[in-house]
Amino acid sequence: MFLNKKGFTLIEVLAAIGVMLLIIVGISAVLIYSFRSRNVVWEQLSTQNEGRKIVQDFVNELRTATYSSIGAYPIEAISTSSIIFYSNIDADTLRERVRYYLSGKILKKGVIKPTGNPMVYSSGNEIITEVAHDVSNTSSLPIFTYYGDAYNGVTNTSTLSAPINTTLIRSVGITLRLEENPNLSPAPLLVQSKVDIRNLKTN
Repeated sequence: MFLNKKGFTLIEVLAAIGVMLLIIVGISAVLIYSFRSRNVVWEQLSTQNEGRKIVQDFVNELRTATYSSIGAYPIEAISTSSIIFYSNIDADTLRERVRYYLSGKILKKGVIKPTGNPMVYSSGNEIITEVAHDVSNTSSLPIFTYYGDAYNGVTNTSTLSAPINTTLIRSVGITLRLEENPNLSPAPLLVQSKVDIRNLKTN
């Protein structure tokens, strides 16, 4: 009797399945890594755009800081991670109370429009928005720095010494260190700018 010996043995079938599984796992790993890399780059670009926008908004608003609608000094309070000032940030005649402050890893902005007669800035009317995420500033890298009349950026680059008298502030620096994921590249983004407060300049 003639036996047909064509075909695969069990070992050959198992070996073929093993090779196919290795190929599938390899391709899957490459695809997953590619998608993750693309997402990281996309998220980092989004974070960069967000950082640049908020720094520009801050500079524009603080540059025109002035006395409040009820006569309060242009800068109400400051720290290394927060600042409160008055500025007309919209198209009306009123000066809003603007507060930038860090909450966890989120930079927030609170705006109060004065109301009533006589007018008051009611904290209950504050509208808060999140303006920057993934902020990773440290104690050695403050978000806000403050400069007096002597600062010129060349021969004098010193900040005002604590405790700072708000009436001595003439310029403010803002630095945001933004990092989407500390465990993945690329490196953190540093967005910086300085703004002179026009209505407080004496020279």
